[in-house]
Amino acid sequence: MDHTLIIAEAGVNHNGNLDIAKQLVLHAKRCGADIVKFQTAKLDALVSKQAQMADYQRKNIGKEESQKEMLRKLLLPYEAFIELADYCKSVGIQFLSTPFDIESIRFLDDKQDIWKIPSGEITNYPYLVEIGKTGKKVILSTGMCDLQEIHDAVDTLKYAGSKEITLLHCTTEYPAPEDEVNLNAMNVLKKEFNCPVGYSDHTQGVEVSLAAVAMGAKVIEKHFTLDHNMPGPDHKASLDPQELMTMIQGIRKVERVKGCEIKKPTVSELKNRSVARKSIVAARNISAGEIFTQKNLTTKRPGNGISPMKWNEILGRKAKRNFEEDELIEI
Repeated sequence: MDHTLIIAEAGVNHNGNLDIAKQLVLHAKRCGADIVKFQTAKLDALVSKQAQMADYQRKNIGKEESQKEMLRKLLLPYEAFIELADYCKSVGIQFLSTPFDIESIRFLDDKQDIWKIPSGEITNYPYLVEIGKTGKKVILSTGMCDLQEIHDAVDTLKYAGSKEITLLHCTTEYPAPEDEVNLNAMNVLKKEFNCPVGYSDHTQGVEVSLAAVAMGAKVIEKHFTLDHNMPGPDHKASLDPQELMTMIQGIRKVERVKGCEIKKPTVSELKNRSVARKSIVAARNISAGEIFTQKNLTTKRPGNGISPMKWNEILGRKAKRNFEEDELIEI
């Protein structure tokens, strides 16, 4: 059975509070996620003073301020991630944080075995080179991208040293409109790049992630929060812990029902074949020596006699003995 890698994206939903971040770790573990992911950045290296908030950030926060002012209240210091990485290890869940600048890449390098590159960094050449130089597995989100931009990013990563890359289809809007999800783009990515694909889900609810897994997603990334009503830009488009658990349980169920690419009777089906199928039986009493015809034969349950698929082989043959109505025909 395939195991879909589930990344519970805590992001900055800790609101800059280490204790809340630890609570998010605990909930991700209890809900069954494989990885809990945060975001690491040096504020001055991430945004300029002129950078403005996205419309969804402005709407969710409820006031106008620069990106820099917003993020200043949300980012954790480097030392907090040292503690978080150790805490994740003690809890038994994999720690991951997305770096947003080269200094943060270098800081996180000895704390995690893979990289998760967000859609916004896919055109950041120096950043991609720094990630590629580590040689670690990369999970790359492709929101806002066309195929050429993805090719350029993948080529850059591979040239710098990346060997294993998973691409996540993504619609970069919070929440993402359902009519812009386009899950079929995962198939395009798989065919175009011949690599594992997944889905970074910014829609509301859990249904789209389940559909993505049914379509072959190997990785699902989904934002979650302790409470939708907490202040901050991402809480409203995130799952709460109960919703996260529902999603993960649903994904595991989808994995089970997908099965393998072999069509054959299952163990539980085999015992039902004779009950559900039919056999060739006597349509009326038949005397020994009588010729089997369309008039004295029919098909009825159970299916533990001669299969009706041998109908033409039976017609025209002589009955070797007497048969009563409904009796299984023998030859």
